[in-house]
Amino acid sequence: MALSIGPLSIGIDIGTSGARAVAIRPDFSIAARSAVPLDRFGQNARDPSVWWSAIGAALTELLAGIDRAAVRSIAVDGTSGTLLPVDGAGRPLAEPLMYNDKVDDDAILAVIAREAPAASAASGATSGLAKALWFQRLPGVAAVLHQADWIAGQFSGRFDVSDENNALKTGYDVEARRWPDWIAATGMRMEFLPRVVRPGDVTGTLTASAADLFGLARDVAVVAGTTDGCASFLATGAAAVGDGVTALGSSLTLKILSDRPISAPQFGIYSHRLGDAYLAGGASNSGGKVLAQHFSLARIVELSAAIDPMTETGLDYYPLPAVGERFPIADPDLPPRLTPRPADDADYLKAMLEGIAEIEALGYRRLAELGAPRLLSVRSVGGGAANPAWTAIRHRKLGVGFLPALSDEAAAGTARLALMGAIEAGLL
Repeated sequence: MALSIGPLSIGIDIGTSGARAVAIRPDFSIAARSAVPLDRFGQNARDPSVWWSAIGAALTELLAGIDRAAVRSIAVDGTSGTLLPVDGAGRPLAEPLMYNDKVDDDAILAVIAREAPAASAASGATSGLAKALWFQRLPGVAAVLHQADWIAGQFSGRFDVSDENNALKTGYDVEARRWPDWIAATGMRMEFLPRVVRPGDVTGTLTASAADLFGLARDVAVVAGTTDGCASFLATGAAAVGDGVTALGSSLTLKILSDRPISAPQFGIYSHRLGDAYLAGGASNSGGKVLAQHFSLARIVELSAAIDPMTETGLDYYPLPAVGERFPIADPDLPPRLTPRPADDADYLKAMLEGIAEIEALGYRRLAELGAPRLLSVRSVGGGAANPAWTAIRHRKLGVGFLPALSDEAAAGTARLALMGAIEAGLL
């Protein structure tokens, strides 16, 4: 028996360890969710057939709990900068190069360095453009696609379209909304690059085979998706200029919705486009990883209960797990600052939490200095968001309203795109 009624939109997230699917209602509430690990289908997490098998299993599990006839749209997000070459039928021709893989070809890197503007996200050995230039040499190649493009193609049959967020690291100009002329000057064959649309644009409907495989209607819309990072931001419900999202995981990541693009390669900052706004952010090496070097999770919970977050230790820490920082200070030689150490472990933990909160506050100020809007609100995700003492310290340091995150699942953010696409197309 179906557990939900009314129109539904589905978001699919493919990550480095698994596939996740979320179905949402028009009020953005979650109707169902599922998750399947990649290693259920093989040990090679870069095998596209493993991706598709995991997605198929996650989607099948999701659909078992909802009314399949209510599904009106579907969208996919993938890891940013993961590319693969395909033939004219969309069949992979080589193992993909993942988001963190480097292209070891001096000629390719030299031509990108010569032609790419300084602010381009296509610079560097891990860029999408470097991978596309590498793959275009293969015999029989018809297109070079991003991970999310290829997966969406399994639903729509289209292997010629991408979205503005995935295309950013391949050199797409999100301000002009086109592939810039300088890309051709690198030797890239432009016919191999996909046509780019806005995240949330409808790109087609389900193929007969996809509809039959999952028991869905043929007219279910396939909607352009996004990257996993952008999807995670959208999942929180942040939607207004000045809304910030802080991810308190092993590292500290900040994102803010801006009315203008922000580019600062020295801090690793590039702006994704979301409608008429831009998503800018930076990632510090500080975060949960440095805490874990000193305390177990159970000990952190225990010590946090003894912390008074409304008083200051007076210690000026810059907690890092090792030498080097990316943002808000760009210094590969910046040393951790974790002394003097108080005798009491609770005070030591408190000083580290204060230090990370100061880095967070400096990060949002740095984004504002670079042209982003003033921070108006913060939503928090990641394991650290559940620590009340840390939250109170951060609230005091940031001085803005803290809003609840609707979700921290990338698939939920992609489902929001699928929903908005269906609404704009008049399907709901």
